[in-house]
Amino acid sequence: MTDAPCRPSAEGDTADDDAALIAASLEEPERFAVFFDRHAPAIHRYVARRLGRDAADDVTAETFLTAFRIRERFDAERAGVRPWLHGIAAKQISRHRREEVRALKILARTGSDPVAESWTDSADDRVAAQAVSRPLAEALAKLSAGDRHTLLLFAWADFTYQEIAQALDIPVGTVRSRLNRARRKLRAVTEAHGPVLEPRVHEGDPA
Repeated sequence: MTDAPCRPSAEGDTADDDAALIAASLEEPERFAVFFDRHAPAIHRYVARRLGRDAADDVTAETFLTAFRIRERFDAERAGVRPWLHGIAAKQISRHRREEVRALKILARTGSDPVAESWTDSADDRVAAQAVSRPLAEALAKLSAGDRHTLLLFAWADFTYQEIAQALDIPVGTVRSRLNRARRKLRAVTEAHGPVLEPRVHEGDPA
């Protein structure tokens, strides 16, 4: 699917700036608002594609409230800001697992996508939503929560293996195992709908 977040050209500089903002917000909490404005749209887009716009509003708000509460524990040496935030969001999404699976099963059974209908305002969005076929929705619904998190961070958030490992706090080897397992289950579908889960390898990803 399209609408994956774009990586800034000076990603290292942005990451340093983000870390500085988080550190500064410990003494000046209002500085966290800049951090929120910078990253909330990407978190909201990702969550909306999984749970719908209404739930995305709540999950995004809770993600950043949680990030604000635990910002003192942020360690730039251990994880980047994007994996840190998506990891927090993943825990919030897990609380809506039943709703996510229910929506996927509705799409698989009827062809009507209650999640996509909540965010498909533009023609581009409608084309992207149509790429999530009924067979793919059925396959996604049958994945474990961990496999689904891993697969969709890779496919929709454009994360590397290392970033997924950081976000979910799991070894890179587990990321590889989960992706391989999910791909086996979805292979027949993804071969027919390549743009949805386009195979790719980032620099540094295991073969």
